[in-house]
Amino acid sequence: MTEIRPRRSVLSMPGSNARALEKAASLPTDVVMIDLEDAVAPEAKDESRRAVAGAVGQGRFGRREVVVRINPLDTPWGETDLAAIAPAGPDAILVPKVTGPDALVAVGSRLRRLGAPERTRVWAMIESPMALLHIAEIASSARDVDTRLACLIVGPNDLAKASRVRLGVPGRPALMPWLMNVVAAARAYEIDVIDGIYNAFRDAAGFLAECEQGRDCGFDGKMLIHPGQIDPANAVFGPTMEAIAEARAILAVFADPANARRGVVDFEGRMIERLHAVEAARVVAMADAIAARAA
Repeated sequence: MTEIRPRRSVLSMPGSNARALEKAASLPTDVVMIDLEDAVAPEAKDESRRAVAGAVGQGRFGRREVVVRINPLDTPWGETDLAAIAPAGPDAILVPKVTGPDALVAVGSRLRRLGAPERTRVWAMIESPMALLHIAEIASSARDVDTRLACLIVGPNDLAKASRVRLGVPGRPALMPWLMNVVAAARAYEIDVIDGIYNAFRDAAGFLAECEQGRDCGFDGKMLIHPGQIDPANAVFGPTMEAIAEARAILAVFADPANARRGVVDFEGRMIERLHAVEAARVVAMADAIAARAA
């Protein structure tokens, strides 16, 4: 089994907002995503970059996973962002506007040259029609260890702008075929995939419904824009107590020496296979990882 890391909630914080970054260190989000791109005005980028590099390097965020979204490498700020942030040792660099594997290869090679820790991974934003057309190639670059690719994030606002589909329609019918393609690509190459933001952050019922839809579609978590969205996202994308108990029971059934040679067993009136044990092990590992982070 690949490493299990809770990514139920990915809270986006502007790198230019020192108070927000300080507050993030006390929030129950799984991931703090510090943005140096869209959330930071051009005139504030240099100061924000220095502040973010300092905050990351000092390890202010505890056990939370820390991801920094840099500007694209083909902008005036991208290379400088990477040079400042990589040595600080974030858990990941989030690359925006990815349209193919080349950008990921470029970032991966620079991380090594800049002395980024080996644990620093690369995440990719999927936010354009071109990215959707090349999603399998993008995800497959995870097989190249030099890219360090570990996660995809969907950017629905940019997708909608570029493709002219309408957002705000319950159930996201126009986006669903694309979202499922991204999930399929992530699963094919064994990396995580995060659902995009829900813009109406005061609409609790709509946010909850979209979280449940994302979970049912196979997403590992959701990108958030407000601290009030953290608890609902954690609840929806995390395993329930009932699911954890059942998973442990399934593992116990297959661990019974009497079932050692059986591929299929009777479990509480239904037939389960070894594949159910694999999924049960993942649920238990996720529950243990969540508990360890909260300790």
